[in-house]
Amino acid sequence: MTENEITYLIRKAIFEVYNILGPGLLENVYEKALAIELENQGLEVQCQLPLCVEYKDTDLGLGFRIDILVEQKIIIEVKSVEELSPFHHKQLLNYLKLTNSHLGILVNFNTNRIDKNIVRIVNGYL
Repeated sequence: MTENEITYLIRKAIFEVYNILGPGLLENVYEKALAIELENQGLEVQCQLPLCVEYKDTDLGLGFRIDILVEQKIIIEVKSVEELSPFHHKQLLNYLKLTNSHLGILVNFNTNRIDKNIVRIVNGYL
């Protein structure tokens, strides 16, 4: 499946979760519901995947967690905030760089316009 085909299914799943749950819940609720929806579409999904950070070939022993990884290709960062900030965009771009991934989706469920709160972020490092 191509990245575009996968992102189409991701967007479809996001809309389904939003239409059922609406805005105003915690991020972990949307994350779990989205993972279920993606799995129901037959996609491989990993949640809260540890991401180690290395500096000059040394593991810093620190890390982050990727909210959702779909088909070993696309990172989804789930938010439930008043509005997305440039920090959120940079956070996902850094995750893409650290994993040498090409594509990520940033979504904010705490909104009245979900269609305006789904952002596709591309890492040009491949």
